[in-house]
Amino acid sequence: MHALSLKSTANKIVLNNKIDRIRLLFRKDKESYSRFYSILGFYPHNISLYEQALLHKSTAVKSEKGRPLNNERLEFLGDAILDAIVADIVFKQFEGKREGFLTNTRSKIVQRETLNKLAVEIGLDKLIKYSTRTSSHNSYMCGNAFEALIGAIYIDRGYAACKYFMEEKIIKRFIDLEKVARKEVNFKSKLIEWTQKNKVIVSFELIEQFLDKESNPIFQSEVLIEGLSAGTGIGYSKKESQQNAAKMAMKKVQTTPNFLDEVFDAAKKRVEAAVIASAPEETTSINPIGENSNSSETTEYIDGNEDTTECTDKEIATYQTSV
Repeated sequence: MHALSLKSTANKIVLNNKIDRIRLLFRKDKESYSRFYSILGFYPHNISLYEQALLHKSTAVKSEKGRPLNNERLEFLGDAILDAIVADIVFKQFEGKREGFLTNTRSKIVQRETLNKLAVEIGLDKLIKYSTRTSSHNSYMCGNAFEALIGAIYIDRGYAACKYFMEEKIIKRFIDLEKVARKEVNFKSKLIEWTQKNKVIVSFELIEQFLDKESNPIFQSEVLIEGLSAGTGIGYSKKESQQNAAKMAMKKVQTTPNFLDEVFDAAKKRVEAAVIASAPEETTSINPIGENSNSSETTEYIDGNEDTTECTDKEIATYQTSV
């Protein structure tokens, strides 16, 4: 009996040490409870979950076993729960609407840019703990923390509390569902805009065309960024399949720093190879990635409608699309 008591006490000490490591970054418990109540509309049961949801991976907080304590696991869980809750809300809001409409509407709400804005609206951005040495790839840190918060609510209070938070504290205050549903989001244009800004090559390739059970043609497209697969998508037209592939690619770009490192490394090697190949014949210098160019060359971009638009190649960016 005495041994069991000692073991129980030891377990409590380990748990308390883990919680204390998180609490070191936050103020007194009473202030933390009040702060989260103003955001959530209810008091947390296990406040350490919510505090961990605000710990970016760049912080140096570790558990007793040396494992990093951050919000990545909560973000993973929150991402899935948020998809389910928003799907639930949209399904009931738009009775009779088809699957494609519901999917697009949900996507507009749960996309990283929207979550970033929502996190700022509720003041989450001021509470996130992170290292000042974080890289530029962490521009979606607030949106990730928002998802982690949903994960914390789910573990602490369950699905009903998550849905209450989204409906009462988020949707009713900051999101007009009817307006969101009408808004067109062109993921392909967004991806091309991103590639232009970052001076990398993007291409859309048709992988496969097949028929569904009712003999309707279905297209599958893939997005390549600097030759690296960034996402695939299917649709009842090439344009729709490219949009869905671009949507997946945007999410990968926004949430996978390792992929970005591979893309930028490939772009750098491409430019270096171009400089070497053109040096004996060309007198016009080609600037490396990150520098401006005075080139007046133009390239053609072909969208899903077969239209062409001239783009001035000022920054050595090429947009290639196969349709």
